[in-house]
Amino acid sequence: MKFEIFVALRYLKAKRKQTLVSVISAISVLGIAAGVMALVIALALSTGFREDIQQKIVGATAHVNLIRVDNTPIRDYGELLERLRRVPRILGVSPAIFGQVFIAATARNQGAVMKGIEPIREKEISDFFAHIVEGDPGALDARAAPLDPEAAQPPGAIVIGREMSRALGVRVGDSLKVFYPQGRLTPFGMSAVQKTFRVEAIFESGLWDYDANWVYTDMASARRLFSYPGNSASVLQFRTDDMEMAEEIADAIRAEAGPGMTTTTWIDLNRPLFSALKLEKLALFLTISLIVFVASLNIVTTLIMMVLDKQKDIAILSAMGARPRTVMHVFMLQGLMIGIIGTVLGAGLGVGTCWVLDTYRLIRLAPEVYSIPYVPFHVRPWDVVLVTSTALFISFLATIYPARSAARLDPVEVMRYE
Repeated sequence: MKFEIFVALRYLKAKRKQTLVSVISAISVLGIAAGVMALVIALALSTGFREDIQQKIVGATAHVNLIRVDNTPIRDYGELLERLRRVPRILGVSPAIFGQVFIAATARNQGAVMKGIEPIREKEISDFFAHIVEGDPGALDARAAPLDPEAAQPPGAIVIGREMSRALGVRVGDSLKVFYPQGRLTPFGMSAVQKTFRVEAIFESGLWDYDANWVYTDMASARRLFSYPGNSASVLQFRTDDMEMAEEIADAIRAEAGPGMTTTTWIDLNRPLFSALKLEKLALFLTISLIVFVASLNIVTTLIMMVLDKQKDIAILSAMGARPRTVMHVFMLQGLMIGIIGTVLGAGLGVGTCWVLDTYRLIRLAPEVYSIPYVPFHVRPWDVVLVTSTALFISFLATIYPARSAARLDPVEVMRYE
């Protein structure tokens, strides 16, 4: 064991005649531990919110969407779809039709976003069907084939969210009337188109906004409701192998699609939300880092009192040949040991607390306000490394002044007055 470490440990463990210094050292350890613990929990909270919401949003929607610049339907998209499927990093492609509708049940009604899908292709770009909790997940498959326009058309199949089913008071098997306000042009103006749909299944994505405001149907039913021509869609959706590179892949899709087309990504559609969460994480880190900074001031106090108490020892060590650098290292190591113990203790408590809170979902939320039902805590190794590195760096800075003061003591002056 090096001489400096040996002396630093002896000073740190010594109890007699320096009870006050020992108490302040313990307070320093607890202060740093509390700051590190709070910082680990805060970063895990921010990361959990971002990742949980991102996972649910991306799981229910596409990474990239291709639409016409003038928002008109994309006609005869089959050849375009196959051509775009060959763009590098594309894992799945699916057409869809989106529209704002008004849904009326027996006693209640509300507005909603209707999405017409091709079930087989939709499975390539989202995990929507994995979230169906009631009814038949394959109900929309049976309606995928176009119906005979001359035959009497049965009610369309519709899949609604759990929150919408509660709000409307409907179950699987109940009928709903769906109105599209901008339907047919008549001598009296635009008239709403009305279609009857049967609730075939209920889904629960985990995001309140989707569960309360979105409905799904097959493409044929959506085309009839929105008066779209056959073999047309309002958007082509893409799933990529790396959603963080969605913007670069969108550029390649737009170039391949040709003029008159534009793209949007999941990043564009949710930029304000994720920008706010990123800013919040930075603010939390900077704010709670002040706790560690304040706790590190106790290290300064501890070392200054230790220097004052050990002046005779420092003089003897200097007289025996210890260089000022050696004396300085002794007190710096003592302060760093306090910082390391507090940092390790705080990081361990923080990670353990996050695991308990996340595993048992102890903090519940109002999903209609926060979109998710509980507070998620996701601990990332990089965040723990960042927190511990910051705490140790602050602890190191706190040791510099007391250690330099100890190294500058004149052994002759100290021995004269001892």
